[in-house]
Amino acid sequence: MEPERFIAHLKILVEMERKAEIEAMRLEMKRLSGREREKVGRAILGLNGKVIGEELGYVLVKYGRDREIKTEISVGDLVVVSRRDPLKSDLVGTVVEKGKRFITVALETVPEWALKGVRLDLYANDITFKRWLENLEALRESGRKALELYLGLREPEESGEVEFTPFDRSLNASQRKAVARALGSPDFFLIHGPFGTGKTRTLAELIRQEVERGNKVLATAESNVAVDNLVERLVHSGIKVVRVGHPSRVSKSLHETTLAYLITRHELYGELRELRVIGENLKEKRDTFTKPSPKYRRGLSDKEILRLASKGIGTRGVPARLIREMAEWIKINRQVQKTFDDARKLEERIAREIIRDADVVLTTNSSAGLDVVDYGSYDVAIIDEATQATIPSVLIPINRVRRFVLAGDHKQLPPTILSEKAKELSKTLFEGLIERYPGKSEMLTVQYRMNERLMEFPSREFYNGRIEADGSIRAITLADLGVKSPARDGSWDEVLRPENTLVFIDTSKREDRFERQRYGSESRENPLEAGLVKGAVERLLELGLRPEWVGVITPYDDQRDLIRSLLPEEVEVKTVDGYQGREKEVIVLSFVRSNRKGELGFLKDLRRLNVSLTRAKRKLILIGDSSTLSAHPTYKRLVEFVGEKETVVDAGELTEPPASLSIDDVRKTLEILRQKNK
Repeated sequence: MEPERFIAHLKILVEMERKAEIEAMRLEMKRLSGREREKVGRAILGLNGKVIGEELGYVLVKYGRDREIKTEISVGDLVVVSRRDPLKSDLVGTVVEKGKRFITVALETVPEWALKGVRLDLYANDITFKRWLENLEALRESGRKALELYLGLREPEESGEVEFTPFDRSLNASQRKAVARALGSPDFFLIHGPFGTGKTRTLAELIRQEVERGNKVLATAESNVAVDNLVERLVHSGIKVVRVGHPSRVSKSLHETTLAYLITRHELYGELRELRVIGENLKEKRDTFTKPSPKYRRGLSDKEILRLASKGIGTRGVPARLIREMAEWIKINRQVQKTFDDARKLEERIAREIIRDADVVLTTNSSAGLDVVDYGSYDVAIIDEATQATIPSVLIPINRVRRFVLAGDHKQLPPTILSEKAKELSKTLFEGLIERYPGKSEMLTVQYRMNERLMEFPSREFYNGRIEADGSIRAITLADLGVKSPARDGSWDEVLRPENTLVFIDTSKREDRFERQRYGSESRENPLEAGLVKGAVERLLELGLRPEWVGVITPYDDQRDLIRSLLPEEVEVKTVDGYQGREKEVIVLSFVRSNRKGELGFLKDLRRLNVSLTRAKRKLILIGDSSTLSAHPTYKRLVEFVGEKETVVDAGELTEPPASLSIDDVRKTLEILRQKNK
């Protein structure tokens, strides 16, 4: 496909996905009442707020209530503030802090109504999609070149190896080779970083080496967390770092690296602040006069109002007093606009100086589309999480540089795409380039996360057995954390022993093993597996494990909700997508699928399996039906591997009863039935 046709095709896909995301949000807001939305964690009701200060140009409002706030809304999320109907409000802010009974939101303005009896709703906005489209519209030579490489219309240049002295002396051989080859690539390079292989550390070294060679770096990632991880590695390195982005989405400890903070430290900031104070004072003075709204001006233009006021006369039923009031408002408003315009120009000048003076500018892919980022001229883009970013997303930083380095792992989860029609967007630039030009990549091969017995199967299955465990973690177990073996000798004890790092609880011989679907739901749940998860987690906590050391993964939303209702809040229960990039000392994994047809559904996406198997550091407990799972060759190999090398426990020997639906789940099911019968 020619680049122009491909760009046009991408625009169509982006529009489809934008509409799907906004529509999904709007439909949920329409379909669910405020209480139902609060129950699923995407709204908080009955809040009162108070202004607690200002931070980097935003007003901070602390919203609270007497009862505890349980929500999926977290720091960095956009929320819409409303009195009743969120679809009728355009007041959108960013969450900056969250506690048990309060949540603090940064807002540009705070109307009086927004402080009493309000609700907050998780909000999907389309700024990101607009930036994708704007960038595709204005694609420069570097962006087109990247697409031509992806489409096979251009041959890449050869990568050499550049000798260098590492700043980080503890880099392993594969990390050093990746940096050397990335430095020696005149067009692009791919760093393939599987689980726990120190990808961020490698990128931080690469950035420092680029700066050492006099190059200016634009470093980006898909998420704010990944950008902050890079900033943390660079902040004390002696190079000039600027973090661009909404201050409330940046880790508090890194605020002093943000552009917003650096502007406040600039020698011209006093002048900027003075202009803003003058502008606010003028606004207050202006608002003591009557604003010339349509009902008062009766079709009169600003020019006509000023002319009539100079003569001291009225017209068309508008008295002279009102003409005089409106004229004063117009005159002062012109001063207000000029003052704030002068302030904006001065702020741009300060920002331009800071960006031009920086060695490294760090931001999300989306925010790399901001005008302020363009104040700099960059030699290279270093893009983390490239396998979780769509092509339109990574093209934003690529569009601003001469060469680029992508880092990620295409064997793990791709970008999440809601629209079935736009599923093509989940194929990333990294994936396309590594398939077409494998010689332009280097894989990191030493992992620092997990016991080598936990690592062995995913390494063999997904990475041709090339990954090895670093000596420091090769044999780690729960015993290192002071966890002792259970005193008795039953089947549960086999599951719990610290030395049994990989355990499979096989439900295939239990008659109550089968999955089920709730009425009206497309998801799946498995009450037996939920009960076994509860049994495993409760016993682990009894052995002395801290709740934050334990994580539960399951591929299905309904199973996640069922398990959540059974466990303490401190134990994280998430779907596979929620655990990408995360790790825990112990992971309990519920596969859910158990049926006579051997149907696995989206478990067949093996990238989900890879992510699930590589989150645990010291112990992994798998719970599933071997007869159903073995219908797929990879799962069959997994079952056989655990049987030959590790620990298999027959669930028939465990006394745990199946989990029943909680009262909330029953109510939810009844509500779905009621809605369907309407």
